[in-house]
Amino acid sequence: MTLLELIESSAKQLTEAGVAFGHGTTNAFDEAAWLVLWQLGLPLDTLLEGSPDEPGFMANRPVAPAEQARVATLLEARITSRKPAAYLTQEAWLQGVAFYVDERAIVPRSLIAELLVSGGIDYWLTESTRRVLDLCTGNGSLAVLAAMTYPDVTVDASDISADALAVARINVDKHGLQERITLLSSDGLAGVHGPYDLIVCNPPYVNAHSMAALPPEYHAEPALALDGNASGGSDGMDFIRQLLRDAPQHMSDKAVLVLEIGNEQDNFEAAFPGLEAVWLETSAGEAQVLLLTRQALRANQEARQG
Repeated sequence: MTLLELIESSAKQLTEAGVAFGHGTTNAFDEAAWLVLWQLGLPLDTLLEGSPDEPGFMANRPVAPAEQARVATLLEARITSRKPAAYLTQEAWLQGVAFYVDERAIVPRSLIAELLVSGGIDYWLTESTRRVLDLCTGNGSLAVLAAMTYPDVTVDASDISADALAVARINVDKHGLQERITLLSSDGLAGVHGPYDLIVCNPPYVNAHSMAALPPEYHAEPALALDGNASGGSDGMDFIRQLLRDAPQHMSDKAVLVLEIGNEQDNFEAAFPGLEAVWLETSAGEAQVLLLTRQALRANQEARQG
């Protein structure tokens, strides 16, 4: 059996088992390639298509029976446990950067990462942008990417979960950013030390109906990182309501807040009518990540009070 044949047969097994994707891959072939290549110790960018004469082409590489058995064991674990592949490999990739992850933190997949790396928010930053907060940091991936992208900033990375912060510590150390990233235990903004020039936040925002319908792969993640109804609501906006109330006092005058809300645009706009938001273009469209200036947040507060 060749490497490509093993990946294709593995993809067929994943499809037939009805596993769900969305934690780094979007389809059975890519998920199978990830698992097979990782288990065989091959680079995840191994060339599987094109001409056999191309450097790095390995689609026809023979796979020994012992290697096939190792892959079968990993594939069985993926199917029976329904854990995301990242938890089985303890590795996730975001914008080409490798991060450690385990069940203590959500699998990193924030669209904010691509905005940081691509310069998608640079228009709203200034030369005085120096202090960054990654709120709800999880495994610390956005904090690391922000520090890598903007070498002149320092980053506070906060989370309410001690377990998540322990994973974030591994990644901060892994990338040698101990002097520029500070990890903080904080319930929302209660334990942070602003003012900040940029706040990025991928908070819990899933509404109650969607939480109940999530496939097992998502329920393998900490519910604290997903469920946006912890205060008794149902629209997924509980954390965000408190965040938008508190954020201005933690922001410098020209600061911006970049907020990911996934598929909850309708619920967000219903919860915050009249709030002037800038919807940012991402690979998933322009309805999942938004930007709020401090001025917009203050104006919305004043309008509500008036």
